[in-house]
Amino acid sequence: MEHIRTPKVEQVRLLQRRAGQRKPLLGTLYLSATHTIFVENHPETRRETWVLHSMVSGLERPPGGPTGSQLVLRCKDFRVFHLLFPLERDCVDVHASLTRLSRPESYRELYCLSINPNTNQEEREKSWSLVLPSQDYQRMGLPNNLWVATAANSEYKMCDSYPAQLFVSRWASPAVLMGSSRFRSRGRLPVLSYFHQDTLAAVCRCSQPLSGFSGRSEEDEQMVTAVMKANPGSDFIYVVDTRPRLNAMANRAAGKGYESEDHYGNIKLHFSGIDNIHVMRSSQQRILDVGEQRTPSMSDFLLGLENSGWLKHIKAVLDAGVFIAKAIADEGVSVLVHCSDGWDRTAQACSVASVLLEPYYRTMKGLMVLIEKDWVSFGHKFSHRYGHLDGDPREVSPVLDQFLEVLWQLAQQFPCAFQFNERFLLDLRTLAYSCQDGTFLGNSEKERRSLRLQERSFSVWSRLWRDREKYWNPLYRAEQSQTQGVLRPNTTPYCFKMWKGLYSPAETPAPPAQTPVDFLSSVREGSQQLEQELANQQEVAAGGPAPLGTRQATGSPDRGANQLPEGGGTQEED
Repeated sequence: MEHIRTPKVEQVRLLQRRAGQRKPLLGTLYLSATHTIFVENHPETRRETWVLHSMVSGLERPPGGPTGSQLVLRCKDFRVFHLLFPLERDCVDVHASLTRLSRPESYRELYCLSINPNTNQEEREKSWSLVLPSQDYQRMGLPNNLWVATAANSEYKMCDSYPAQLFVSRWASPAVLMGSSRFRSRGRLPVLSYFHQDTLAAVCRCSQPLSGFSGRSEEDEQMVTAVMKANPGSDFIYVVDTRPRLNAMANRAAGKGYESEDHYGNIKLHFSGIDNIHVMRSSQQRILDVGEQRTPSMSDFLLGLENSGWLKHIKAVLDAGVFIAKAIADEGVSVLVHCSDGWDRTAQACSVASVLLEPYYRTMKGLMVLIEKDWVSFGHKFSHRYGHLDGDPREVSPVLDQFLEVLWQLAQQFPCAFQFNERFLLDLRTLAYSCQDGTFLGNSEKERRSLRLQERSFSVWSRLWRDREKYWNPLYRAEQSQTQGVLRPNTTPYCFKMWKGLYSPAETPAPPAQTPVDFLSSVREGSQQLEQELANQQEVAAGGPAPLGTRQATGSPDRGANQLPEGGGTQEED
């Protein structure tokens, strides 16, 4: 509370254009230690708007006018609030307070660590046991005679950004593990991410080798060979470098780079062309600018979308996952995936491939496990990428956003294949930024353990699982072949859409208050009506009488045999 200069300001006007609001609301603004709260003055509605300080991404003070001083709040979920203060000093005080409150300097200032977790200790402990990577490894049949658990990183000495539990090829000795770790950026040696029980092929992940122009490591070459040996059905592996080839070549000048096919004789190298975090950050800002256009012309919208390059980047992430999934499922070849340090583009590519390959990851619980395993435990830098603390803004980048958008794009092509709906993806993204729970705090498993987050906060997964009914996709069909098999999306450019629900929410109409049961009932009734109408038409075609209330379509005698009569046949009145 020491950072709050003015805890309460009256006669403040609030306008949120992106929510479709045209007329400002008059009310009172409150500042608490964790939230900015606006309470409308209208005696009947008294509507409240709450904004977590950790969700504020930027503050602006446009020039004042005769009606007062303006403050613009930009949020990480892309909401934009315009506040108009009658007195300039109140605007200055609120701006200074929010500037400090929205940029916490330590984890203890965050919302999830400001509450008392011992109020319900049993619930807190249960929340952390809901989703565990070890459960997913067991589901994949691990350990087995090909892949074994190693204790080499149990104290995070081999790699401080990897989890304590790792699975490696049984042909890799402890000396090979240590040697490979020393030859990989940040010590991130090749380890298992996903095992396909049908083809015995595996997706492994690591970071770039410290090869430079001519450097070699016998242990690292043996490690890659051990990955190949863990798949008895193939005599080579793909190495997927998710970076553009030119970027990877440029890293050689810094003593890093990529694997040489001359030194690693059992690999086939493939570059995916996913750009770095700085390009992605800039690209997302440009698509946000497109979404904020008030009344754009079609040419302005399409030009802005093209210039942002955002959908091109989404396609590159999906293409990387498709390549890996085809190698695993169709060719039965294992794949080793890396980027530079192995915690951004590597997480994207491995996760997308897993979703394409495994129906389990297309369920709510499965996606939670996947993110916990491939993102949280494998050291995706959540606090850096999503600006949890005051730090270098160049470290912020929408890496998880892109993975969630790929899932949304896939759901547009396969609406029955995903158990969860769009709201689940949007809320998951918000929770990654908001710091309401301890799951996404920190940049590694080691750091989270040092913060004792399981003792001081709750897991985000229990929050989402508790509300699972509102996230249920009523079109989901677990028994359909589309849901059970490998997803094979069309990745031609025209298949990609702008995610309006994220980038232009004012254009997305609010769904009706309808439960999944009600929705399915209406779909069932409509299906029954169509089936009855089809039966009636078949009876007419067989020479029977036309039922009452059914119009029989007739065409002119000179129409071609393959042409429909005008009106397209039978019509149902609105």
